[in-house]
Amino acid sequence: MRWNSRVLDGPPPAPLPAAPVLSPDPLSDHALPTVFKKHYAMGAVFEIIAYPINLAHASQAVDQAFQEVDRLEQVMSIYKPASELSRLNRTAHLHAQPVSTDLYRVIQESLYYSQLSEGAFDVTAGPLAERWKAVGRGEQPPSPAEAKRLRRGVGYRQIELIPPARIRFHSSQVTVDLGAIGKGYAVDRAAAVLRSCGIECALINSGASTFYAMGCPPGLCGWPVHLCNPSARPDPHVLLRENSVSTSQQTLPGSLGMPSFGHIIDTVAGEPVKSATAVSVVAESATASDALSTALLLMGPAKGRDLVKRLTNVAAAWISPEGLPQITTSGPEILMTGAVRMSPQTAVARNPDQNCSQRQGCACE
Repeated sequence: MRWNSRVLDGPPPAPLPAAPVLSPDPLSDHALPTVFKKHYAMGAVFEIIAYPINLAHASQAVDQAFQEVDRLEQVMSIYKPASELSRLNRTAHLHAQPVSTDLYRVIQESLYYSQLSEGAFDVTAGPLAERWKAVGRGEQPPSPAEAKRLRRGVGYRQIELIPPARIRFHSSQVTVDLGAIGKGYAVDRAAAVLRSCGIECALINSGASTFYAMGCPPGLCGWPVHLCNPSARPDPHVLLRENSVSTSQQTLPGSLGMPSFGHIIDTVAGEPVKSATAVSVVAESATASDALSTALLLMGPAKGRDLVKRLTNVAAAWISPEGLPQITTSGPEILMTGAVRMSPQTAVARNPDQNCSQRQGCACE
């Protein structure tokens, strides 16, 4: 695992190209001191920018937040054989397994969003996703018999939660993959660490796909965040304060002529979803926005709008490759006008590649 950090008393440097730029307003003649750090974990660049009262204390707090993300990677990763989730996937079909509070909670949240979306969001779709990744590497697509076998391992109802902290799988084919909710959960836990350290004003970014805002930067009533979209025409953005936004978009075709079938799986069809639409969701927690952005991409705007209206303080925007937005909200606002005009001593989170279709991994699941 690699990471880089520094404490700044001026504008932070540009982060890695795949991540958005977090920087104080260039129009300000005396930008307030900030702490800005970045850290690689869970296959993504995490960034935190904070306006602290005490720079040294805030720097330590951000380090502790990143340590929490690292700890959760050891809990939730399917790519680490020794992780808690990997062990659960190997043994939970044999008998109920005791798990940590974090793993129990994030799987409990996953099942909640599966029920809300009538199975569109399903953390048991991992085997199908891995099989289609192999197709993208040049292997043959699954035969009807193989596809049927793989689909038998998909189904959130085959996961049993046994309070207070045990989990059992009711099929030997079930494998849980938390890629569509885990980073959001980690962002929420990082925010909790910052709050416990007395930090009140910060923006957390995970992989340019999920943001959570604490408080607001000086001079603004929230953190302006520009959203990823598949076209260059609209400029979707939100103003976050004590809430989160996540964006999901199917993986785009690879380079060198190698096809990419996408990482977001339609569990009913048993294959990657065929959609170039980007979906952004504003919600009160990063866990919710992360899960809902995937669910609403799979559900589509017709069914998705009904779900958003049943929820509290949620907004969603489906943006087509032609730049045509469909927006629905039960509270928060998603704006589609020109760029946000910044006032002095503010911060902006902006994706430098406004046209998502020009790069892969815009929405990191």
